[in-house]
Amino acid sequence: MHKAYIFAAIATCLALAFAAPNAIAAPVPCTSATAACMEWITLGNTRAMVYRTYPLDVPNSGVRRALIMVHGALRNADHYFRTATGAAFLADALGDTLVIAPAFHSADGDCKDKLEAGEANWPCDGNSWRSGGDAIGSPDVSSFDFVDAILKKLADKRVFPDLAAIVVAGHSAGGQFVARYQMANRVHETLGVPVTYAIANPSSYAWPDASRDLPVDDGAPQNAVLGWKEEAPHTHFSFGALDAAKAPNFDRWPYGLEGRSGHYFVGIADDQLKKQLVSRPATYLLSQVDTLPLGGFDGSPNAMAQGATRRARGEAFVTYVNEKLGGHAQIQIVSECGHNDRCVFTTDTVLPVIFPAVSR
Repeated sequence: MHKAYIFAAIATCLALAFAAPNAIAAPVPCTSATAACMEWITLGNTRAMVYRTYPLDVPNSGVRRALIMVHGALRNADHYFRTATGAAFLADALGDTLVIAPAFHSADGDCKDKLEAGEANWPCDGNSWRSGGDAIGSPDVSSFDFVDAILKKLADKRVFPDLAAIVVAGHSAGGQFVARYQMANRVHETLGVPVTYAIANPSSYAWPDASRDLPVDDGAPQNAVLGWKEEAPHTHFSFGALDAAKAPNFDRWPYGLEGRSGHYFVGIADDQLKKQLVSRPATYLLSQVDTLPLGGFDGSPNAMAQGATRRARGEAFVTYVNEKLGGHAQIQIVSECGHNDRCVFTTDTVLPVIFPAVSR
């Protein structure tokens, strides 16, 4: 019996020894919007911070997808990080998804964010960071460069060898950022990893030409607040030339393609932007009842030329891109949601959009 126990003990030790390399625990995702989950991205002579569930420079073969979630006008990356990690939990995707929430902080004008040493300071002007504008004092660093840098880190096979899908998502002002970034970014085709874009409830779009949604008299609901009653996308729109006297700058960036400024857009022609708009996969997430002028709604003449409500503007834009330009953009009306990021991104039908299926 004594020998039997000895041999049993030896066998157990050998089994444990050979199993040890495979028994190393998988990394645990960091899900608190605190310094523990922060990381800095170097951008030329400045830097910008993100919250992330896993480090961006530590090899991790368990990461199969990544979600970059862009905050809204309040520049509250902490809130959006919690929204995104909550959605990942609901989708049972926390373990194999790298969730990243970049912060476009500003201590300019009416914006009073406390900047850390060397942190990028984005203009408080609402149309700057969300449209590829340059950081204050860093004319060679744009908001689009920030997300480019994140994408390049994700595409590094030495760090994330099994990454199979990246989603760039944003709501409200973040939706504006993603809509314009989808059209304009310089890295989409270079990464070697599929990238899709989830654009939720922006107040305006960069229209690809001077045509706009024109009201019609046949009862089409695109400009009616009562449009919230339908859960299917409206597709009946009339497009034509706008009376520029009503909105003299309706076709200037960021509402149209004219007058783009900033170093990021140097050398990018209108035709190239249109080609990228049509060819890059995007899903537009429009809340069923986002039909009131709430939550920083853009009521300027330039924005109103695109439609009376956020939902109407999104429906018209997607219809135009698909029917007039031959695009293949997807659209989803998110039932019973208003202008609320957590309602949108935690809805069952939205989870597969921001956490696409990947092979394991």
